[in-house]
Amino acid sequence: MDRATSFTRLMAKLPDWSVLYYDRRGYAGSAETGPAETFGHQVDDLLAVLDGEPAVAFGHSFGGDVVLAAASHRPELIPAALVWEAPQPWLPWWPSHTAAGGAQEQLEPDERAEWFMRRQIGDRVWERLPSATQARRRAEGQTLQAEMASLRGGPVFDAARVSIPVIVGRGTLSSTHQRRSARELAAALPNGELADIPGATHGAHLSHPGEVADLLRRAAARAL
Repeated sequence: MDRATSFTRLMAKLPDWSVLYYDRRGYAGSAETGPAETFGHQVDDLLAVLDGEPAVAFGHSFGGDVVLAAASHRPELIPAALVWEAPQPWLPWWPSHTAAGGAQEQLEPDERAEWFMRRQIGDRVWERLPSATQARRRAEGQTLQAEMASLRGGPVFDAARVSIPVIVGRGTLSSTHQRRSARELAAALPNGELADIPGATHGAHLSHPGEVADLLRRAAARAL
């Protein structure tokens, strides 16, 4: 349920870069488009945003899956990437208590969106948000539900086909399943590299933008 504006701190740490960012279908500035019908449409959107111009890509969480899938199809457009704790619910050990694992699937979409947000930012922060902001976030529940469902039909990328250099980031304070998933992904990628950010959790681009920017620079240095 992230949006482009949450990467403002990270972009400020890359003043010498040309940065391209966008809201995925169904979120923030792209809310009126509704959710993507398939995961493949997410990949198509990223490639359309690139518009033929190669770029080092940063994929956070679900965005990491999108970046890896796109890179497997068009490595010439994504010469290197940083992915942060990309969910892989198709792994046999992936826990069911996560959103990607199907947790709270019985809730209505707006209720599930609130549940997800409360998990991410905490009850206190959620309850301090303006009612209009809460309403917008709850309205994104259909998109959240569609995206999580798109990950549970099987792998959305083949790690063995991702030939580009990829730094797989994780936080030292992230959950056990996120850390394990990152380690296994880095090992499965032909040119994968595992990188930890001390003290970080899933939202490292918010809490540790400088360290994430350093990883992006490292990825760029390894670009094909």
